[in-house]
Formats: sequence, structure tokens, C-alpha cells
Amino acid sequence: MNTARAELGAVRLEELRFDNHYGRLPPEFYTRLSPTPLPEPYLVAFNPAAADLIGLAHTEAGRSEFAEIFCGNHLLPGFDPLAAVYAGHQFGVFVPQLGDGRAILLGEASGARGRWDLQLKGAGMTPYSRMGDGRAVLRSSIREYLASEAMHALGIPTTRALAIVGSDQPVIRESVESAAVLTRVAPSHVRFGSFELFSSRRQYEHVGTLADHVIAQHYPHLREAGQPCLELLREVIGRTARLIAQWQAVGFCHGVMNTDNMSILGLTIDYGPYGFMEGFDWGHVCNHSDDGGRYAYNMQPGIAHWNLYCLAQSLLPLIEMEAAQAALDEYEQEFEQSYLSLMRAKLGLATQQAEDAALLQDTLKLLHDSRADYTTFFRRLGNFNSAADANNAPLHELFAQSASYGAWAERYRLRLALEASVDAGRKLRMDRVNPKYVLRNYLAETAIRKAADERDYGEIERLMQVLQRPYDEQAGMQAYAATAPQWASALAVSCSS
Repeated sequence: MNTARAELGAVRLEELRFDNHYGRLPPEFYTRLSPTPLPEPYLVAFNPAAADLIGLAHTEAGRSEFAEIFCGNHLLPGFDPLAAVYAGHQFGVFVPQLGDGRAILLGEASGARGRWDLQLKGAGMTPYSRMGDGRAVLRSSIREYLASEAMHALGIPTTRALAIVGSDQPVIRESVESAAVLTRVAPSHVRFGSFELFSSRRQYEHVGTLADHVIAQHYPHLREAGQPCLELLREVIGRTARLIAQWQAVGFCHGVMNTDNMSILGLTIDYGPYGFMEGFDWGHVCNHSDDGGRYAYNMQPGIAHWNLYCLAQSLLPLIEMEAAQAALDEYEQEFEQSYLSLMRAKLGLATQQAEDAALLQDTLKLLHDSRADYTTFFRRLGNFNSAADANNAPLHELFAQSASYGAWAERYRLRLALEASVDAGRKLRMDRVNPKYVLRNYLAETAIRKAADERDYGEIERLMQVLQRPYDEQAGMQAYAATAPQWASALAVSCSS
């Protein structure tokens, strides 16, 4: 991005304009409170791209006030801090009240690119903290900061991250860690669980109020529909289906797809024990806390559908059951069409053929049986030489122990010949959809260790710069595309991540 161009019209901290439409809902929706002060805060990371969303000048990050503001110690005029309440199905079990246990919404910053919620994650205890301390740790804040921007660069709908503010305040998790506050940026943080709360309490008027709010603020084109709430459900179903298709195509595992972690806007939210697939495994479970594998990679499409049923159930006071069921029945086709389209592009196929779904399944079976690296495979596939006698050694070496690779490669070559595919043009198309760089767990862990052990935040910035251009070759950055080293096999992420 051209920094000078991005800075045009940018404002100082004191000049930011704030509102809070969510704060104008009835008081049953939230609790107003101020963040808990964080001792001796300091800036760990700042994201200029997110600053551009709200029109904030990049130079403002250099001011001492910046860290004080974005850890919650100092409230700017117009801030209207609150913690939202919601419910949710957690690992399939309904919990009647959850809420922002460590997140506080400051309000909406208005800029040339619209209105954006600013939310502090780790800003202290709220009435919804349950047994928690309301704090986030540096480790998890770095993981979310990097992941949200990596997903955005991949073209996947997501919350964004403005900054990380750190402190030496100790926080106890599995071990003693240091506190941090992450500033999230999103059009909205309303979740499926926000509707579930009021429906479970039989406060149906609040279900309607929330639906009206979401439609007015985020789906205004639905206001004139004959059945706005039904059309809202259909919109969310479509967005969610397309989002999950993108997750599956890039090999992303969320880890905790509870209904309170599902966005009403179809965004990826609440990054915890996520992971990008490395050695391909249909049943990969990225969350060490998920003993039953409920949120395994191959379960994600079905879980999203189940979560949408929970949302639809909450909306039944506003729509007819038959209409809701018909809308839910659209999910599978929307997901499958979106997913197959994305995977055709990843395979370099420019036309549609009846056998493409079978070819895709056999491709994934080959990867699964060999535990070949998912991202590396598709990136190397772009270099596939379709000549009958080609060796394609860099690709073949991923399947050195496989007796199935040769037959698969010939089948793939014949499929390319069917549409007279030209190698050079196909490679250009494939390199635009098959990333070379994704946020592998060991890359995040390396940045975390440098930050936590040495107060060296440079690796966060270097990794961020690489991840913002995932499809480019990036001279000198080849190491960031490498598969995980041996030491990374011991890494595990859990709900505390």
C-alpha cells in the first residue's frame, strides 16, 4: 500500500469520531463499564492497514497516549464502553448465559470506509467473566493479531486487528504469562448466541429488536423485503456456507465453532486454537481441548449447518418454521457449489466436468494417505508439467512412499488435456489462488517466543509483512514457506490459546 496515499485525510486520535449503535439497544443487551487499568502499558504491534479503516494517521502509533488508549487506561471523548451479553452452544451443550468476559466494546469509529467496532480483548473483568480474570495474554494476542490479518490477505472474511498493547502484569494460564490487550476491528461483533440468549429467555421482543438492529445497520437492503427476518436468515446461511467453503479450501481449522463464536455477518471471529493444515488429515483436530474431535477439519461444514439450525430456532418467533427449514436446506448446495468452485481453481481447472468432484476427492485421499503438506502440494501443483513424459519431481517427492501418485498424476494430466490447458497460463491462475505463505503454528510460535523471552517484536512485523502477500514469491522469504521443523511437533494449542 502507498503509505502517503493511505495517510491522506487521516486524523489524530483526538479527531476520531465515535458512535455506538449497539449501545442504543435496551440495557438487557449489555453492561456499561470501563476497562480495568493495565499497569505500565507499551506498544507491541501496530497495523497500519487497520488504522486506514478508521482513518487514523499511522504516526499516531508513535505517541505515548496510543498505548494508554488502546489498553483502556484512557478513554477518548465519544467512547461508550460496554460488554455484550449472549448465550451459546459450547461443544454442543447450551449455556444460557455467556457474554464478553474479557472484551469491551469502545464504540464505533467512523471513517471514509464506514463504521467499525473497536473492541478491546483482554481489558479486564466484566459481569460475564464467570471464573476468568478478564485478561488476555501476549501469546494469544499475537496469535489472533497475525491470524486475522493473514485471513484478510487470503480474501477470507474476518475481524481485523489494529494493535497489541503489552504489560508486565502477570497472568496465570497453564503457566505464568504476561498480559496484553488486542484491539479488534469489525463491522459488528453480534453472534448467533446473541439471538439464542433472548430466545431461550422467551424475551421474543428482544429477538425482534436485535434482528431489526442487525438489518438496519448491516443488511439495509432487506428492510423492504416482504419478510425481512427470513431474508436475514437466508443471508446469514449463504454467507456462512461461503465462509466455511473458504476455510476448507485454504485448510483452515477454527477449533472452537461454538454458536457464540459464529458471526451474524459471516466473519471469522474469536481466534483461539486455530491452525492451518500442514500434513493433510481429514480428521485433523487443531484444538488440544477438543477430546471428542467435534470441531475437526472434516466436521466444520456440518457443524456450521448445525449452528445455523440453532440460529434459525432462535428466530422462530419471527418467521415460520417451514420457511426457516427451506432456508436451511439451501446451505448444503451453497457450500458444495462454493467449495467445488474454489477447489477447481486450486486444481487449475478452467472448465466444469462431471468427474471433477471425484477427481477432487481422490486428490484429497492421496494427500490424506501420504499426509502430504496441504499448502505446499497446491503451490507446487501450479508448476505441473502436463507433457506425457514429464517427471514433475518436486511434486512427486511429496508422495515418495505412495503407490497411488503415478496413477493420480496421469489422471490429472488427462483432465488438463481435456480442456487443452496451457501450462504457463494455468500456473499464473493457480498462483493467484494457492498461497505460498500461510500462518503455520511454528511461525506464530517463533514470533511469540521472541516477543515473550526477548521483547523482540521484530518477528511479528516481519511475519505480518510476509502474510500480507501470501500469493507472491517474495524474494528472500522462502524460509517462511517451509514445513514445520521437528521441534514444532510438540506444539499444542487449546482453548486457552
